[in-house]
Amino acid sequence: MRDGLFRQTIDAVMQAADHALTLWAGGKTQVERWEKTPGEMVCDADMDVNAMLKSALFDLAPDAGWLSEETADSAHRLGTDRVWVVDPIDGTRDYLRGRDGWAVSVALVEYGLPRFGILAAPARNELWLAQAGQGATRNGRTLVASTRTQLPGARVPADTLPKADRDLTAVAKPNSIALRMAMIAADEADLLATIRWGNEWDIAAAALIAMEAGAAVSDALGRPLGFNNANPTAFGVLCCAPGIHAAAVERLEPRAREILGRG
Repeated sequence: MRDGLFRQTIDAVMQAADHALTLWAGGKTQVERWEKTPGEMVCDADMDVNAMLKSALFDLAPDAGWLSEETADSAHRLGTDRVWVVDPIDGTRDYLRGRDGWAVSVALVEYGLPRFGILAAPARNELWLAQAGQGATRNGRTLVASTRTQLPGARVPADTLPKADRDLTAVAKPNSIALRMAMIAADEADLLATIRWGNEWDIAAAALIAMEAGAAVSDALGRPLGFNNANPTAFGVLCCAPGIHAAAVERLEPRAREILGRG
């Protein structure tokens, strides 16, 4: 039953991603766009993909709750054993700029933990998949995360690095945080870290993909992540080679606690 639902979910995500790709068409003029909040862009494609996925996934699992960036949240999901956690287009800025660093992100969370994780990045011809306990793949190839054991020199998806982190190595950064986490799973980067409040829909699918590939995934203070919380946010995300997780937490924790203290 679970394998059948997983395959059907993959089909639904691929259809929605193909629709997003058709609208994208490698250009900037295919969709209408506006600001949800200052500095936070959304476009027609976000809404179209959200509607497609909501319809298809509810058909597959009518009992599941729903948590999506583009749907008003409802307390109903808190009374369900499982919930779809969806970002219709993660990396909207790259999408609108005609860049390929965006993906459709879907996770099925059961009892607070992701059981399925799917990232479809059609502009890159990439399909990332994971099931809990069964490993992770990209385009059918098994993923093995970075095995780095030294923090200095670690590859980080970033445009620039702060002065305090100049001992790290910047590598190309897609706008999608899910794809940046997937880079750890594919051993294309060693470390992804944020120290700000973020949303569950941004990371649920990618967290499972990274963990199933052998990466360490936590919040910015090194604590395990849980999903389908009443307030569906986490303070930061740390996704890295397991051999540098402790060192990364040691570096991040003072910065994280300073930010939390100001809040």
